[in-house]
Amino acid sequence: MKKARVSNAPFLRVNCEKIMIHVFNYRDKNYIYDVGSGSLHECDKPTADYLKAKEEGADIDITYLTDEQIQEAIADTEALKAQGLLFKDEIKAYPMKSNEIKALCIHICHDCNFRCRYCFADEGAYHSKRESMSFETAKAAVDFLIANSGKRKVLEMDFFGGEPLMNFDVLKRTVYYAKEAGAKAGKKFLFTTTTNALLLNDEIIEFFNAEMENIVLSLDGRKEVHDAIRKTPNGKGTFDLIIDKIKKFISLRGDKSYYVRGTFTAKNLDFAKDVLFIADQGVDSISMEPVVTDIPDLQIKEAHLPVIEKEYENLCDEYLKRRAEGKGFNFFHFNIDLEGGPCLSKRVSACGAGNEYFSVTPNGDLYPCHQFAGDEKFRMGSVSEGITRPDIREKFKNSCLFTRKKCENCFAKFICSGGCNANNYHFNGDIDEPYETTCAMMKKRVECAMHILAVKKLDG
Repeated sequence: MKKARVSNAPFLRVNCEKIMIHVFNYRDKNYIYDVGSGSLHECDKPTADYLKAKEEGADIDITYLTDEQIQEAIADTEALKAQGLLFKDEIKAYPMKSNEIKALCIHICHDCNFRCRYCFADEGAYHSKRESMSFETAKAAVDFLIANSGKRKVLEMDFFGGEPLMNFDVLKRTVYYAKEAGAKAGKKFLFTTTTNALLLNDEIIEFFNAEMENIVLSLDGRKEVHDAIRKTPNGKGTFDLIIDKIKKFISLRGDKSYYVRGTFTAKNLDFAKDVLFIADQGVDSISMEPVVTDIPDLQIKEAHLPVIEKEYENLCDEYLKRRAEGKGFNFFHFNIDLEGGPCLSKRVSACGAGNEYFSVTPNGDLYPCHQFAGDEKFRMGSVSEGITRPDIREKFKNSCLFTRKKCENCFAKFICSGGCNANNYHFNGDIDEPYETTCAMMKKRVECAMHILAVKKLDG
């Protein structure tokens, strides 16, 4: 093997289940990821091919290997096994989920000044009437979170829409109220807002930079890509209306967190160009998410996956090139921490939706998360009456990586935690039934992220 170990992230041992490795190549590099230990190793091609054939059962011709190469591969892998860094028993640790609520997604406005074609929220209306949250309801949401947070000292509120800035006055008053009420209860609030940036002005930017832990701004990339999907109510493109506002916000943000988040569809499978375009605007924190929709001309289908996987490789290559040139940026899906990341219990418990995290609609109703909002089958109560559907909560509380049977043999399971509850439900009718198109993209992103991690480690 003759390569330095890239990382090791031992998990808490609970009970042995199985042994799993994932052998993959990226360009001229070959890697072994040991699922049980969380270790990533770089190896030579003979070792990679030998392990693919003998351990993974892949249909690979290894007759070219000499006896010496085989013996070297066996010796190297056995040495790593003796150190607990390869062929380590996989473990199973069911998460101990509490009933202490840690976060609320506040739908401060069920209305929007955009009409984006792929919007899961019915262009901001959530399949209901367009309305804004009153300050009284927002206060009740704050009080509900504090009252149900138990011993948690840090609470989170994410302001969402529609477009939250269409109800900025209530948003601002809610932040001040939450800070005051939280201080009295010995709690600290962290705030996030997701916005399309159209209403950003000096007052709002100043407020965001003073009060918001994170800001997410929506931009799909190149002007022609963005304008094809993200339109005003009168059908005009919105790129020119927001690009300078986003740039100004970033220039004033300092070292505080933000993301510019885009969505790619079947219309722009060359999305790496959009990520790089956004980076070229001076943005150094970027996320580009695959669309989740059943709109025929936008939906990502299985036939698109080879192109998408190639595009992630193109993005990975350029990401590393720019990093080497001192022009690097942060791409959300290429961030992976195999050494100091979440503990096993958190990795298998998924996002906490429907148990530790809820969304609150303008009338105060509670739903498992923003993507379930408006679906009466998932209405769980309200901030005034509390949780009236404990059965729904139990369903989400009991759901975890190990209740998602399709994940059993996936190498990325301890990284992705079994996918998004809402996507699983909306495409397969069950929060425990992963949406396989998303799975395929996730696995490719993880391989790219592991390669990037290896390059960074070996570069020192």
